[in-house]
Amino acid sequence: MKLHGYFRSSASYRVRIALNLKGLNAEHLPHHLRKGEQRDPAYLAINPQGLVPTLQDHGITITQSLAIIEWLEETHPEPPLLPKDPLRRAHVRAFAQVVACDTHPVQNLKVLTRLRELGVAKEKVTDWAAWANREGLAACEALLANETGPFCFGEAPGMADLCLVPQLANARRFGVELAGFPRLLKAEAAARNIKAFADAAPERQPDAE
Repeated sequence: MKLHGYFRSSASYRVRIALNLKGLNAEHLPHHLRKGEQRDPAYLAINPQGLVPTLQDHGITITQSLAIIEWLEETHPEPPLLPKDPLRRAHVRAFAQVVACDTHPVQNLKVLTRLRELGVAKEKVTDWAAWANREGLAACEALLANETGPFCFGEAPGMADLCLVPQLANARRFGVELAGFPRLLKAEAAARNIKAFADAAPERQPDAE
């Protein structure tokens, strides 16, 4: 397997956690997003969006982090990242999509760069990113109100946790006060005790700066 990514990309971070939890090895191929390496023609031939992550495995190519994670779950089902019960699976997927579809995309590098290009002041750009994180995390906190944990949905880490942990890292980068999200912090603390999460952290990656 080859994983195209970037150490600070939270979408790549999700996939790194999933690979580690599944016990799968992948060659990490970094593309420096701030230097525009994701727009290199050779990479665009692999991923026309020019985004990370992209997973390649024995002639197949998969883009989009949740699609990659779902594929890993279907092809390497142990340990499971989704519960067996269909309703519980839907709840986990909904939580993951709050992060991956509604929170992360509106505060990622591409959007923030465009805001700067449109003349938005630096501090206002940071405010925007912090607002997006607070809104998304508040929804996530509410979704876990009746979940006892210690992880997001039960006693083992799953898809929700591997989306949550990178997003909390983003929130901290943008100066978001997290004390108001105790249930999310509880799940994060449980995840941080697992080697698969620790080894996937941005600062542990070979391209970390």
